Amino acid sequence: MEKSANLVFIPLPFMSHLKPAIELSKLIVTRHDHLSITIILMNLPFADSKTQNQLESLAASSPMLDRISIILLPQNLPTSETNPKPLVSSLLDHSKPHVKDALTKLDSPRLAGFVLDIVCVSMIDVANEFGVPAYMFYTVSSGFVSLMFHLQALRDNRNIDPTKLKDDPDSELPLPSFVNSVPSRVLPDFMLNKGAFTHYLDQSRRMREEAKGFVVNTFMELESHAVRHMFDVLPMPVYTVGPVLDLVIEDGNDSDLIKWLDDQPPSSVVFLCFGHLGSFREHQVKEIARALENCGIRFVWSLRRSPSSDGQNDVPSSGYADSMEEFLNRTAGMGKIIDWAPQVKILSHSAIGGFVSHCGWNSILESLWFGVPIATWPLYAEQQLNAFEMVRELGLAVEIKLDYFTSEEKENDRAVVNCQEIEAGIRRVMEHDSDVRKRVKDISEISRKAVMDGGSSWISLGDFVNDVLHNMP
Repeated sequence: MEKSANLVFIPLPFMSHLKPAIELSKLIVTRHDHLSITIILMNLPFADSKTQNQLESLAASSPMLDRISIILLPQNLPTSETNPKPLVSSLLDHSKPHVKDALTKLDSPRLAGFVLDIVCVSMIDVANEFGVPAYMFYTVSSGFVSLMFHLQALRDNRNIDPTKLKDDPDSELPLPSFVNSVPSRVLPDFMLNKGAFTHYLDQSRRMREEAKGFVVNTFMELESHAVRHMFDVLPMPVYTVGPVLDLVIEDGNDSDLIKWLDDQPPSSVVFLCFGHLGSFREHQVKEIARALENCGIRFVWSLRRSPSSDGQNDVPSSGYADSMEEFLNRTAGMGKIIDWAPQVKILSHSAIGGFVSHCGWNSILESLWFGVPIATWPLYAEQQLNAFEMVRELGLAVEIKLDYFTSEEKENDRAVVNCQEIEAGIRRVMEHDSDVRKRVKDISEISRKAVMDGGSSWISLGDFVNDVLHNMP
């Protein structure tokens, strides 16, 4: 008789990382009766109140499903440090003994291994103490993952400084993870911080050397070139298990919005939403408003105020909609401005015909699942590489912007996309018979088949579960 085993997940406790980890856990326990999962949440001293409440609610509801339990670690990190990047490293170091203690106290089956978020690489130390393998779970695109391993190899094997690749913003780079040459300006701007980027590359090297396998939230049919590059250069298995999405549509305080959408023609409304941290200053908000008014297309706009003069290192606050009264009067009946957006509920609605997005990977996967084309407007991190991949590499989006503004442009108040560019992007993404819309509809069907019995991601997930059980100590 097959023995039971427990797989430990350690995600970064932000919803964009945590939700895919929870959904992957559900898929795993559904696929194998003898696996249970423990999700360990580090307690973030710098989390906003909404995130903190969500973490506490998840822990309070544990076990959330049969054979899935959640443990929220105590807050143990001094809050004097305010820069999130070193904080994450410090948080991991301070959390390791608490993770070990929590697992030691568990009355559960033997450990099968750890599944770690890509920023939680140092938790491999704890997996090693328990003598179990560690697997990495990527909540980003294969294109970005492949790029990081390529840059790590350039540095370690050929003594090339990858930060130099951004010296000429107009250069085009041939990269093995992409079919098309990649403009240096769309490479992530954290490459310009040599200390931080060195840390990222060191983490990539450790993953390559010590992880037992890589689980990626994508599907082969979407990113075949980047995935094959990972197959070629990495010595361990790569499992494409996506799209892993939280598609549960819950009732909320949005009945007026949904009723309004119900009254609109199919594919007639453009949805603008820029993620949990996406916000704009007043000048940019006015340009978006002018664009929407000029093009006369119905809209739902999730609008969040920049929290400080520099718009950095804070979570945007709600309430910007109150200052838009004149705009709303002129566009009465044509659109809705909301604070928080129930994104899955909106994207799944038949009235939505286009999505102006920051190009976070979860948002991209959701839009493809529902067959809604994107107009790209990246804001930070790897989002501009995602935008390039969607527009130039895959032909699944139209461009408002491919690259985000630099810190210098933001400081000098030059970080504004004008209304003409925005209007043109909205008009393109809302074209009913465009090639982009047709390709998005096709990939939507493919994404759903990928996770069904016999699909590429369904098979890959089964391979992962089998390998976890085979590699158990």
